Amino acid sequence: MTAIDLYARPTPDFAARLAHAQAVLQAAAAQNPGRIVQATSLGAEDMVLTDLIGRNGLDIAVATLNTGMLHAETVSLIDRINARYGLQVEVYHPVAESVVHFVGRHGDKAMYESIDLRKQCCGIRKLEPLARMLKDRSAWVTGLRREQSANRGDVPFSDTDDNGRTKLNPLADWSWNDIWHYIATYDVPYNPLHDEFYPSIGCAPCTRAIAVGEDFRAGRWWWEDEKAKECGLHVSHQETPAAAVSIIGARA
Repeated sequence: MTAIDLYARPTPDFAARLAHAQAVLQAAAAQNPGRIVQATSLGAEDMVLTDLIGRNGLDIAVATLNTGMLHAETVSLIDRINARYGLQVEVYHPVAESVVHFVGRHGDKAMYESIDLRKQCCGIRKLEPLARMLKDRSAWVTGLRREQSANRGDVPFSDTDDNGRTKLNPLADWSWNDIWHYIATYDVPYNPLHDEFYPSIGCAPCTRAIAVGEDFRAGRWWWEDEKAKECGLHVSHQETPAAAVSIIGARA
């Protein structure tokens, strides 16, 4: 069975959640012309957002991080997006010298040895390229959802990152069923690893399939304590600015 067979089904108020997500994206594009980007992980949620951007012709760039450790199935989505939507996905790579130095010093399995080394690896392969992606941008869009993990249970529709940029999470209140219902309805391209019980997909060494009954993100950094399971891309201590509240309307 495919992920669509397993999960795609309409849920109460889906139409309202879809309309709200579209409104958030449209307002953000209007308020940040030429200065807003979707930072896509190429997972199912982000493919929904890319489809909304592409189908509605929104002035939002689409960009991703190629860490050098992604599954081939993940990387292949970049060309599929370009072909399907007529977009040119921006691809940011880690600094080669930094990767060579880290691997030379700690080995290519350093992420399994300690949380500190794993986070150093994430810093080189994800955080530094993300900083370049967001340079000169005033806002960015992510596929974060409250249902994904306990750590994300209070994800807002709009926030501000540590550099004062507006960070939008239009799918914050969507369920996994909502995501796949949308994918099925609009025939959205998706990573075939989702059909093999990979709901959350990151770098290949740090991702595995999950078993029945396991949490959504159980396959990410499965050897670590649950509280450590973030790479740092979505850690912020800032409060939501008043300007961002005007984008998201009354939904909470």
